[in-house]
Amino acid sequence: MPSIDEPLLRGLSRVIGALPRAAKTTLAGGRCVRGGHELEPEMSLLLRFSSGISAAESPSIAAYRERQKKDARIAGGTPLPVGHVRDRTVPGAAGPLRARHYAPDHNHAREPAPLVVFFHGGGFVFGDVDTHDAPCRFLCRHAGAHVLSVEYRLAPEHPFPAAALDARAAVAWAIDNAQELGADPERVGVAGDSAGGNLAAASSWMAAREGARVPKAQVLVYPAVDRRVAWPSLELFADGFLLTSESIRWFHKQYSGARAEHESDPRLNPLAADDLTKMPRTLVVTAGFDPLRDEGEAYAAALSKAGNDVTVRRFGGLVHGFFNMVGVSHASRDAVAEIAGATRVLLG
Repeated sequence: MPSIDEPLLRGLSRVIGALPRAAKTTLAGGRCVRGGHELEPEMSLLLRFSSGISAAESPSIAAYRERQKKDARIAGGTPLPVGHVRDRTVPGAAGPLRARHYAPDHNHAREPAPLVVFFHGGGFVFGDVDTHDAPCRFLCRHAGAHVLSVEYRLAPEHPFPAAALDARAAVAWAIDNAQELGADPERVGVAGDSAGGNLAAASSWMAAREGARVPKAQVLVYPAVDRRVAWPSLELFADGFLLTSESIRWFHKQYSGARAEHESDPRLNPLAADDLTKMPRTLVVTAGFDPLRDEGEAYAAALSKAGNDVTVRRFGGLVHGFFNMVGVSHASRDAVAEIAGATRVLLG
């Protein structure tokens, strides 16, 4: 998400949490209603303190990545305790990938917990295990699952299909080696937010088409799944809600290499797939004020039409990026806890 002034955000998050909704709305300058939804007042306040600097406007991609890492640390808040956290590597398509393993508290466990392989968002250009430490801890704690957060090669240094191939390799390894992590090999799922949701969906599709074992479930949080279509939400929320339509186009160009022949490849645009059968049980999460909202829900509809078990959950008052805001927004924290609870149910 765009850079946020650190002292202001820390002070803001401490103050607004205890305020009644009416007071938050007044501080935010009134209600924001668009497309049938009212923006959560917390979100309005956070948007007011966003710098609005896009990746394209940043002095360099390296500088943008560092700023996003700092913002994620602030937005994530105090780390939520879990059983243990260990950094490691897992095999990727072209070499080892950095990963972080979150294990749940096993004090009262009677059987191995499930495993969720998680891919971070960041437009395929930024993000790592550190930027998504907070939501992964939430998943681990509230889903009662092991979480294996896996990095992948980033664009533009490594354009499509590098990230997709890394994701496929990581999921295949996790399914074959879940017991090494202390997890139940029969209950391995995959999850991701934004670009990570794209990679989660793409890796499941590749496994299904290969005739390989697919994850038991996939959790796709506001996934980027189709750049071929001018979805209405891209225009409705084009600017002013953290992720802009301009930034989406810029990120896609960095990853796709602006090569038209890639656009019909489901590993880049999962909604382009002709065959979506034999996919995992799926939860698609969208945000009401997100340019990616419509394509995520269209992908859910396509999965359902192909005979898959699909649930859609739209958080109407939230924006793209809420998954990383558990430390500064009560509404985001409640949403991520709900997603984790749904993940627990999907993985049995």
